[in-house]
Amino acid sequence: MRGNDVVIGLIVVVLWGLNWIAIKTGLQDIPPLLLGTLRFVATCLPAIFFLPRPPVSWGWLIALGMTINVGQFAFLFLGMKMGMPAGLASLIVQSQAFFTLAIAVAVLSEHWRWSHILGLILAACGMAIIGFQQEGSMTTLGFWLTLAAAASWGIGNIIMRRATQGVPPYSMLALVVWAGAIAVLPLMLLSWCIEGPVAWQKAWLSTNWTAVAAVAYLAYFATLGGFGLWGKLLSRYPASVVSPFSLLVPVIGMSSSVFFLGEVLSLWQMLGATLVMAGLVVHVFGERLDKYKEMRFHEGSGY
Repeated sequence: MRGNDVVIGLIVVVLWGLNWIAIKTGLQDIPPLLLGTLRFVATCLPAIFFLPRPPVSWGWLIALGMTINVGQFAFLFLGMKMGMPAGLASLIVQSQAFFTLAIAVAVLSEHWRWSHILGLILAACGMAIIGFQQEGSMTTLGFWLTLAAAASWGIGNIIMRRATQGVPPYSMLALVVWAGAIAVLPLMLLSWCIEGPVAWQKAWLSTNWTAVAAVAYLAYFATLGGFGLWGKLLSRYPASVVSPFSLLVPVIGMSSSVFFLGEVLSLWQMLGATLVMAGLVVHVFGERLDKYKEMRFHEGSGY
């Protein structure tokens, strides 16, 4: 990977790592489901008028919007409002990699590798330690809602694979914007029914520059900027080269949460976080090692 593209990858990592600070800041003044609604309204407008709809059927596009956007962010924002620290949330939501794998094995008949199993065991042990620890500000409800967000993301990943099979090349940014548009009305209805018009009025009356900045960061920097640059990298390099950058996101998320929000992790939570990170590393790099060995074997055998 060229030096300039490494810099782009690191910029994306920082944008997505600071995303958790913006979420926690926005939740101080805006109800979680309303914050999700505003995020996708700002993401789609005016971008949707300049980006053509990706060559994906409406059925798949709706399914994608309902899982990756509505499911993931409704659970995530509610979880963080209900007591999930931003730093731990940035890590736990990365368990989507294991949900994606488990669903792919069940639905797409993919196969387990040793790295998948070992990575899953390490990450599951880490999440169990975190989940059973009630030290600090983390709550059990916040933890399980965040885990549900990761599961929704994993389901959405499988839908994305099925939806984009055999379609012409498309812009990832366009897919993000159009799938985001799908999420606006469901999130708005959920917010109206669960949080209520009084919460909307209170949020409007308490609007300040930090709330506006949080929504703007989530929409324009973390979503449009982050995914736009990520899509550029994926258009130049294989996913196996680009994806390891995502392992740095929880590192930035957890360190920035300590620095900006004053979050403190207990010893057990740090141990759990270390196991989850180790599981993610084994999951990503173990598969790459297997593929490298297979390539060397075929080269040596003359095939």
